[in-house]
Amino acid sequence: VGEKILICPSWETADNPDGRKLLSIDPGMAFGTGGHDTTRLVLETLERHITDGCDFLDIGCGSGILSIAACLLGAGSALGVDIDALAVRTAKENGELNGLTEPKYTILKGDLAKDVSGKYPVIAANIVADAIIALSPTVPSLLADGGVYIVSGIIDTREQDVLAALTACGFTVVERHEHGGWLCLVCKRG
Repeated sequence: VGEKILICPSWETADNPDGRKLLSIDPGMAFGTGGHDTTRLVLETLERHITDGCDFLDIGCGSGILSIAACLLGAGSALGVDIDALAVRTAKENGELNGLTEPKYTILKGDLAKDVSGKYPVIAANIVADAIIALSPTVPSLLADGGVYIVSGIIDTREQDVLAALTACGFTVVERHEHGGWLCLVCKRG
């Protein structure tokens, strides 16, 4: 995926002649193998926005693939949060497959507004349009000054609904990526 990551199922051995960052994944019943357009779009976008040592927040972490990728790309820490207990268990297991544990890689079962605090230079939400619309008002209090909010899981027919919600929360879209009828938007405040 992109220029830096090679995704490999945990039960396979990867041939990696380009020396990419190897991301092992066993999605179980959780979303996120890297095969879906939305996940690929976010992974490619993370390559451009993760800086060495930055903190990363993954809203609706699913399999943990985005948090793992952020760590492999140089993030100092990644926090994934999901309301689904199965996703949380799977994300923790996938972190361990990649040698990641707390405090560098933390996965929480919880509610974004109640269970997450801090300031993050990069926040991603690869979920669905309605969830992005509902959760986005909480994001400004978690976004570091100058940080980016990366949203995906948006089918092109819902773009205007998501844009209206993001604008209402004070976000401006600074990048728009599309593939297969799915969108990934990179937003900043102000």
